[in-house]
Amino acid sequence: MLDKIGEPGSSKATFFELLGGVDQIRALVERFYDVMDSDPKAANLRAIHAADLTEAREKLFMFLTGWTGGPQLYIERYGHPFLRRRHMPFEIGEEQRDQWIYCMVRAMHDIGVEEEVMRKLAEALWGVADFMRNKPG
Repeated sequence: MLDKIGEPGSSKATFFELLGGVDQIRALVERFYDVMDSDPKAANLRAIHAADLTEAREKLFMFLTGWTGGPQLYIERYGHPFLRRRHMPFEIGEEQRDQWIYCMVRAMHDIGVEEEVMRKLAEALWGVADFMRNKPG
């Protein structure tokens, strides 16, 4: 399966396709925030989010849809994501990064993402999550 995951613009399947499209991206994001909102292992990550997660859910859904190779919903509505800049107001260290990855992997597992796809996607998302760190240590 891993050999089917291609770079953007290639003829190989994208993460968007391998995950199952918009409905599965939506399910992944919803489960991600449900885990973050309820699992004590994600308490420090939850603490940097607003009480109401509605906007965060929608923005992550739109971003992941495009980032995985689907329609560029986030860019169409908000322009370039400038992820690091948009996350600078929040203290993000290794703990928050690790909790974010924990929630994402658990969400992928909970919605039934195929193991090889989950592993490869988690690896790619790790790079994004690590780039968001703005707190030393």
